[in-house]
Amino acid sequence: MKETIDIAVRPEQLDDQEFLRSELRHRLGLGASDPIHFRVIKRSLDARRKIVYRLRIQVSTDGPLEVDPIEPNIQPLESSSESVHIIGAGPAGLFAALQCLEMGLRPVVYERGKDVRARRRDIAKLNKEHIVDPESNYCFGEGGAGAYSDGKLYTRSKKRGDVQKILETLVLHGAARDILIDAHPHIGTNKLPGIITAIRETILDHGGEIHFNARLTDIIIRDQQVQAILINGDQEIAVDQLILATGHSARDIFTLCRERDIRIENKDFALGVRVEHPQELVDRMQYGKSTRPDILPPASYNLVCQVGDTGVFSFCMCPG
Repeated sequence: MKETIDIAVRPEQLDDQEFLRSELRHRLGLGASDPIHFRVIKRSLDARRKIVYRLRIQVSTDGPLEVDPIEPNIQPLESSSESVHIIGAGPAGLFAALQCLEMGLRPVVYERGKDVRARRRDIAKLNKEHIVDPESNYCFGEGGAGAYSDGKLYTRSKKRGDVQKILETLVLHGAARDILIDAHPHIGTNKLPGIITAIRETILDHGGEIHFNARLTDIIIRDQQVQAILINGDQEIAVDQLILATGHSARDIFTLCRERDIRIENKDFALGVRVEHPQELVDRMQYGKSTRPDILPPASYNLVCQVGDTGVFSFCMCPG
C-alpha cells in the first residue's frame, strides 16, 4: 500500500522519526509492529495560529521508498549538430544552453564578464576601493546578478515552466535536496558559485562552448534576418539562431536592438526598495515570542497590498 498523507507537527517533532512513524501508523490504522516506510515530499512552516510544520509525506507498507535518481537528459551531440549562439551567462543563458543540449543543439555562449570565481576579486575591489569594472561587477559575469544574492528561489507562478525540473537541475549540480521539498527553497550564497561552475562544466563536457570577456557589440542583419554578431568590436561570427539572455542591466543591448530595428516590447516594471527590520522584531511578530527558540529558523514574512491599480509586494526576504 502506498499513500500520501498531510500532517502538522510541532517544531520539536519535525526530525523525530519515531514520532512520525507512530503518527503515520495511527493515521493508517496500523499496529505498532506493522512495517512502515515514509519520506517527506513537501515541508512548510506555518506560524499563523500556532507554530507547526506542515508536511506532505509519502508512505509505503510494501517496502522502502526509492528516491528517484536525478539524471541529466542530455543528448550526445553529432558533428553536424546545429549551433545556437547565446548572449549572456546568467540564469537564462545557462539554462538555455542546457536546454539546447537536451534538444541535440550545440550552445555557444558569450559572456561580457568573467567566470563566477574571478568576479569575486572585482567585487571585492568595488566594495573596498569603490572601483567599478564595467564588465565584471554585481550585474555582469557568469551567474548574472543573482550569483552573489543568497540564492533564494522564488516564483509566484507555477504555469510558466517546469519549476521542478529547474530545482532538480540545481540539485544535480550541487544544491541540497532540501530545495525539492521546502516551500521556500534556498541555496545559499556560499554554494552558488560552485553550482554555477558545475553547470558550466556540464555544458563544456557535452560539447557546448562558453566564452568570457566576450561582449556583444553589434548584430548584423541582412534581408531582415540575423546573419552575424560582432564580439568585442572586431570578431565577426556567423549565426543562424541567436538568443539574447542579457538581463535588465545591459542597457546597451536595448539601444543596439533599437538601432537595428529589432522589435522591443514594453512591459510593466516594479520599483524596488530595501527595507530592514531587526530580526528580533520579525521573530516576535511571527512567533509571538520575545526570544526565538533555537529549534525555529529566523522568521520571515511577505507583504501584499493593492491600492487601486497599484500594487505593493515583497519580492523576497533574507532572514537573519
